[in-house]
Amino acid sequence: MINRLLFSKMDNSPLVLFRIFFGILISLECYGAILTGWVTRNLVSPDFTFTFIGFEWLRHLLGPGMWFYYFVMGTLGIFIALGYKYRFNMIAFTVMWTGAYLMQKTSYNNHYYLLILISGIMSFLPAHRSVSLDAEENPKFRREWMHSYVKWVIVLQLFIVYTYASVAKWYHDWLDFSIIRILMEGKKDYLIIGEWLQLDGTHQFIGFAGILFDLLIIPALLWKPTRNLAFGCSLFFHLFNSIVFQIGIFPYLSLAFIVFFYEPKTLQRIFLRKKTPFKGNEIESPPYRIPLLWLGGLYFTIQVLLPLRHHFIPGDVLWTEEGHRLSWRMMLRTRYGQASFTVVDKQDGTRFKIDLKEYLNRKQQRRMAAYPDFVWQFAQHLKNQYAEAGRDVAVYADTRVRVNNHPFAPLIDPEVDLGREEWNPWEHHSWILPAPWSGDKQPE
Repeated sequence: MINRLLFSKMDNSPLVLFRIFFGILISLECYGAILTGWVTRNLVSPDFTFTFIGFEWLRHLLGPGMWFYYFVMGTLGIFIALGYKYRFNMIAFTVMWTGAYLMQKTSYNNHYYLLILISGIMSFLPAHRSVSLDAEENPKFRREWMHSYVKWVIVLQLFIVYTYASVAKWYHDWLDFSIIRILMEGKKDYLIIGEWLQLDGTHQFIGFAGILFDLLIIPALLWKPTRNLAFGCSLFFHLFNSIVFQIGIFPYLSLAFIVFFYEPKTLQRIFLRKKTPFKGNEIESPPYRIPLLWLGGLYFTIQVLLPLRHHFIPGDVLWTEEGHRLSWRMMLRTRYGQASFTVVDKQDGTRFKIDLKEYLNRKQQRRMAAYPDFVWQFAQHLKNQYAEAGRDVAVYADTRVRVNNHPFAPLIDPEVDLGREEWNPWEHHSWILPAPWSGDKQPE
């Protein structure tokens, strides 16, 4: 049964077409990041960036060279769409995009992480065997079929993403629609739809529809009787997100994935009329079958378990943020913070109040004040700067944070020298104070 499910031959039109869409979209994403000033604001102008912890060495790449970096990634996207030197260009893009993702998190987006995963998967798939320059240059390389596991790898990845996105919404602030109301308050000036977005009925519709769409969309696309309806719902859902939340290429990437759910002959009739169809369905186990099953099993085990890790870390992830990233917890909260830092010279007791404007731009200040890992990183940065000047200092942070419509409350223990604390992504940090809505005592 596994052989039939994973190693049957099928027409490769879905993969070929997705490669073209994918290449175009990542090219637009990278060129657009340059043209809109995103690269300048996040990777060129700042003197200091909040990298993912452990990847501080990537700061050496920051500066004007990042314009060229993103230009190269955009160009790689064009080559990928054309199927030119596909394997090399796909791997190169994956490495470069991962680096760009890790070197700053002030403008963090779950969709950037999804792009890493899909790029990594695409690096291993034979997406250039047809309708590509690689196949044109070497006719013996051309192949009109793929193993069916190619489809199921993409489908399973999407199922994990959407399912966790739905489950994450099953919490109080989503179910009482208060977070939706907050998210829509800033959209009241939108042309035509602005007033509609402020209605209680709209918030309720978004709340229930968001949960049900994420939970049911993959099964509905897989089942032929509901496929066209699911496509229509996807079109509305993702275009709504694109217009209201302006989240780059992700809505269109999500729509591009739908090619894996339709029959190849349908795709050929609409998009690939000159492509030679493949009509066989024989089973052919490749020589790498066993390694593939082990590697796929390991990868998807990690994908299933990683979003669950916050359940094993004390505290409410909505407050502590511990285990939030890489978990498909999307559009669930707003955070606002106020932070001040005091540096104390351990030798003579001299105290210094830090002027954040001397270190961070306004967006970095807002982000840092509301997130524990940002506060810790900035404290480490201050400690290291003073150490370079020959001074051994302690660093204290006084923070107040509001999550959604909950009251402001202290986030960081102001008595703890953050310069001495270590970071462990798998454990709770005792200097993060309990959530104001929690009756739990601070862990010892």
